[in-house]
Amino acid sequence: MYEQEPVISASDPAPTGEPGNGSARVKRTSAGLIALLLIGVMMFVPTNFVIRSPGPVLNTLGEVEGTELITIEGTRSYESQSTLDMLTVYVQGGGNNRVTVPVVLEALFNPTKDIAPEETVIPRGVSTDEQSQQNDQQMVSSQDQSVAAALTELGYDYKTWLDVAGFATDTNTSVLQEGDRLLKYEGQDIESLEQLKADLDKHGDAPATMTIERPGGGTNAEQLDVEVSTTLGETGSRQLGVLLNTTHDFPIDVQFGVENIGGPSAGMMFALAIIDRLTEGSLAGEHHVAGTGTIDEAGNVGPIGGIAQKMVSAQKSGATVFLAPADNCSEVLGRIPDGLNVVKVSTLHEAREVLEKVADGADPAEMTTCE
Repeated sequence: MYEQEPVISASDPAPTGEPGNGSARVKRTSAGLIALLLIGVMMFVPTNFVIRSPGPVLNTLGEVEGTELITIEGTRSYESQSTLDMLTVYVQGGGNNRVTVPVVLEALFNPTKDIAPEETVIPRGVSTDEQSQQNDQQMVSSQDQSVAAALTELGYDYKTWLDVAGFATDTNTSVLQEGDRLLKYEGQDIESLEQLKADLDKHGDAPATMTIERPGGGTNAEQLDVEVSTTLGETGSRQLGVLLNTTHDFPIDVQFGVENIGGPSAGMMFALAIIDRLTEGSLAGEHHVAGTGTIDEAGNVGPIGGIAQKMVSAQKSGATVFLAPADNCSEVLGRIPDGLNVVKVSTLHEAREVLEKVADGADPAEMTTCE
């Protein structure tokens, strides 16, 4: 049976100037074209999202392009058969490099990637270059803190200095300057930021005497006693209203061969590698371990971003044990790749103990997990 094209017969009404079926089809076609055009345009519209995906893996006890990741001078160091991987996350989008809708859609259906608002990576009002500089500064700081934490764990003595880097309020702008080094508070040596915070809270709202060292011309510096005041911060602690930069005078020289990687999340793994280098034997035996987490001078391990992507990288690189900050456990559950044993840690000492147990043959699956 064949279908005939519609014809106008003698019994059909004569054509008029009113819209007919043909005109309706033209309208529908135009609407469809406009919709397709809008969809096409939307596909290239930049979004305010960033995409996190697994990044490069570096063995902190190994080399990067022929350069050792960590070198130690000033004391004896030891070789290790362990593999202690630091992990990175590739962040796509944000700032001047916003991703388009297709990129976001691909990430939405990719189980190894996560989508996050741009503000979680680049705060409002901060440029891409400024954020990159902050990431670089955080990496340098994490390296310094990792040395301090490792030496503290091993019982080494070293000196900590607190220098004024800027001002958060005008509370003490009349008596302190950028570059001032804080030496004493009410006659007591200032040995750490934690100690200074405790002393400020204990002293209360009364003015106090602080001894500082103020840089002079050339190598000249002078010691001064100044009267400082504090205000009550939002957290209920006393604050000087200054931004402090922590520096250390270590008995050994530790150099890091890391380039083009920013952020503080490798701190714990750096510290573990330093401990391994400064002690005989292999901290984790011949096991392949990966991990992540910030570190402070006291050895506290802090949370990081992109832990799901880091677990993927760890598993693909061959790691069987993954050290995760305890505060990241909520992001770990349900995302652990097959064959990877995740052990949660809160301190450098706990992390060290985990590796020593693994080296002695303990089953990491029976250790403290995030479940």
